[in-house]
Amino acid sequence: MSPTKFVLGNPTAGLVIALLIILFGLLSLDALPIQLTPAVERPEITISTSWRGAAPEEVEAEIIEPQEDQLRGLPGMTELLSEARQGSGRITISFDVDFSLERGLIEVINRLNRVPQYPLEADEPVLSTAGGRSRPIAWFIIKPDADNENDIEDYRDYVEEVVQSRFERVAGVALSEVRGGNEREVRITVDPYKAAGVGIDLVAAAAIVGNNDDVSGGTSDVGKRQYVIRYTGALEPADLNNLILEWRDGQAIYLRDIATVKVQPADKDNFVITRGEPAIAVNAYRESGVNVLDVMADLQQAMQELQAGPLKRAKLNIDQVYDETDYINSAIQLLINNLGFGILLAVLVLWWFLRRFRATMVVTITIPLCLCVAFLVILAAGKSINIISLAAMAFAVGMVMDAAIIILENIVRLKEKSYSSFDAALEGTRQVWPALLASTATTVAIFLPVLFLRDQSGQLFADLSIAITASIIASLFVATVLIPAASMVWLKKTQFTDNHVAVWDTITHTISTFTQTPLRRFVIVIGLISAAIAGSYQFLPERDYLPTGNRNLVFGF
Repeated sequence: MSPTKFVLGNPTAGLVIALLIILFGLLSLDALPIQLTPAVERPEITISTSWRGAAPEEVEAEIIEPQEDQLRGLPGMTELLSEARQGSGRITISFDVDFSLERGLIEVINRLNRVPQYPLEADEPVLSTAGGRSRPIAWFIIKPDADNENDIEDYRDYVEEVVQSRFERVAGVALSEVRGGNEREVRITVDPYKAAGVGIDLVAAAAIVGNNDDVSGGTSDVGKRQYVIRYTGALEPADLNNLILEWRDGQAIYLRDIATVKVQPADKDNFVITRGEPAIAVNAYRESGVNVLDVMADLQQAMQELQAGPLKRAKLNIDQVYDETDYINSAIQLLINNLGFGILLAVLVLWWFLRRFRATMVVTITIPLCLCVAFLVILAAGKSINIISLAAMAFAVGMVMDAAIIILENIVRLKEKSYSSFDAALEGTRQVWPALLASTATTVAIFLPVLFLRDQSGQLFADLSIAITASIIASLFVATVLIPAASMVWLKKTQFTDNHVAVWDTITHTISTFTQTPLRRFVIVIGLISAAIAGSYQFLPERDYLPTGNRNLVFGF
């Protein structure tokens, strides 16, 4: 028994199928992550190295080039971009789409450990998988309360320990950074005359100070017990004055004899001003593929917890000054409005030709059913709701009704020939479903191959391919299984006499007069093709990867 005949014999089963499709579709829509654009995987690792006060040429020669020498021939690497700036250098490594980022991270760490030596003043390299081309999704500003007389610049360490660490624990946050404030550093200022007076070699002294660290000595088995050996050589800044540099004739020469040790603010390389007053800024980067709206909600919840807890006790205030979801919500809402407007226009045009409310509703039910199937398939494929997938659904709205219109028109034609409602629905579907299957297959054959592209363009338009393919296949099922049952039940008593036959005949006769001879038909076809080509060439927009959009925003620090 064919599905069409089964549903015609059991209309309640068809209603249950339709309700289940809508139910699971709405549940899928609620569970789908929302993003501005599809998650295009760019396996990237960013290596950032700071060397305060160094010129770009020095950064390139002493840091970037030694790192590049070790990173050459990295497995899976497709691109290596280096950037040397005043006081810092950055290397961004891009890998193949299918390459494991975890494996790449381990390989990069091993390669960096082979770098012979970094300048003494340079910091250790910092690795990030957030991507050098990503941007923060949120910015927060921290300022003191009105009754807090302390300088906000002195709260840098506190913000890093409390606020930054809390944001980085939020699910979906890849990285958080702090801007502004004063970092504290231990500064040792050597008096060269005193050093020369006692005969201390500054290079040797620097090496001794540089060994101020804790070292693990492994383990030692003594009987049935195992002891962990650890050398505690790290000193607190206050104890550095008593660091022994050398013994001379039984007398110790201390660091305080040739230098002064101070804990003081580091040289500032950035600052934050908000409304004319100094502040500290904290940002947050998202991980790839997460729901930005959920991440932002969790960030705002963390902000409220910080404000009510540690920041309140420290007499500090935190405010959010940038929220990327505002732009995402406005863009998505605009597309949803256009999608709804397109559905309304499609229904009105359909009603204009059918001139019957029930017949229009029979075809219209195809739209929500097909969209619900698309939501379900998008969720199963691990994709998201974004401007690409929504645009695909808007594009598919007009396509999914084609099969239903053909089925309904054929059923109506047979009813006008005195077929019963059951026979008209069954025979009308049987006559045209092979042609509809071929039409659906050709449409699917156009969009489905996009799923097999592994590059960035394939990832970008995979959402479009999935949404359209799922909608078109669902439209074939709805048209051949549910529409016949709906027409049999809803159109049983509908009269199909057309009161506007004279109008349609006049329009048909007018069009026929323009296409009576082969020459006229040839001229019309060539004219339409030429006009289409000329118009396409004239109004062809500039090529770009993705539109940048228009954000009413100026942001800088």
